[in-house]
Amino acid sequence: MSKLFMFEKPLGMRDTLPSLFEKKKQVRNQLAEEISSWGYQYMATPTLEYFETVGSASAILDQQLFKLLDKEGHTLVLRPDMTTPFARVAASKLLNNSPLRLAYEANVFRAQQREGGRPAEFEQIGVELIGDATMSSDAEVIALMISALKRAGLKSFKVAIGHIGFVNSLFLEIVGNEERANVLRRFLYEKNYVGYRNHVKSLNLSSIDKQRLLQLLNLRGGEEKIQEAIELVENKEGKKLAEDLQSLWNMLDAYGVTEEIKIDFNLVSHMSYYTGILFEVFAEHVGFHIGNGGRYDQLLEQFSTKTPATGFGIQLDRLIEALDEEAYEEVPVYGVLYSQERLSEAIALAAEQRRAGKRVVVQDIVGVDDVDVFTAGLEEVSFLIGKRGKGGQ
Repeated sequence: MSKLFMFEKPLGMRDTLPSLFEKKKQVRNQLAEEISSWGYQYMATPTLEYFETVGSASAILDQQLFKLLDKEGHTLVLRPDMTTPFARVAASKLLNNSPLRLAYEANVFRAQQREGGRPAEFEQIGVELIGDATMSSDAEVIALMISALKRAGLKSFKVAIGHIGFVNSLFLEIVGNEERANVLRRFLYEKNYVGYRNHVKSLNLSSIDKQRLLQLLNLRGGEEKIQEAIELVENKEGKKLAEDLQSLWNMLDAYGVTEEIKIDFNLVSHMSYYTGILFEVFAEHVGFHIGNGGRYDQLLEQFSTKTPATGFGIQLDRLIEALDEEAYEEVPVYGVLYSQERLSEAIALAAEQRRAGKRVVVQDIVGVDDVDVFTAGLEEVSFLIGKRGKGGQ
């Protein structure tokens, strides 16, 4: 083995040490229990998928896909998201029972540039509600996501909600074609609002239309921004899409979660399959969103099925970063150190403690170099050393 790579990992890959693993396990379990309590059923899909199906339909940039060849020469990809594999399975096997409420816990893979500094493998937990076109399903997945985050211990966060259909309608109404609209969408996706303003000022448009495009940047805040959006767009479709957001707000108010909601008509996703409501979750002290989702009514057409759908995904590592230390309950580990002549007694004691729900390490004292160092991290240690009856607690 080359010493250069002895301790190195592939770009963007990370080790998860025991303390972090334990935190992730606790948070994962809290999220999963809340999701299950809403009637969602967990499902798993392969880590490897065909490029020509899931890979090409995923909306992830080609240069971010991990590709390899199977023995027959077919191009495979490590799954870059979970929504597309679920769409594949739903379209082929499950739609006779729709609406479907499905959930997942899985690692996804996206190749990163060296200067990017982001993980190339990360764990997502999320849901897909497939087969329901109503705004009620959008409200349900947003309310569920908020409820799950709270159950995991997240106290301070906001969910920004927008509508990609509204943005597209406004841009096409003013600039006239997809190419020019794409430039504007790119500025919003990058959150480059200074660049957006400068670009709008350079366009060959009337001063009124320029002002309308600039006014879009102000459509971020509370419920009142919905009415401002309705007044900003002139075509009936755009007005209807903004009104849909008002209906969504009213439903979320019924769920009691509007304290965590912020309206943001500037919200744009790099995932091209989104067609309607979009949302992202932001928490204090984390530079990126910790979860996101939205409606994707056209994705299943990639698998020859026209079916509406919506869902969300939470990035577990980012959620861990956002949580306070008090969100974790450290589980104590107990120890039994024994000498060989008392092995049976040590095994019996450990079994008794495990039946009581404790985590117990059983260790031959001969295998320990420094007893003080070994026992430092244990909650309590029972020493069974020497002849029976000579050991102490």
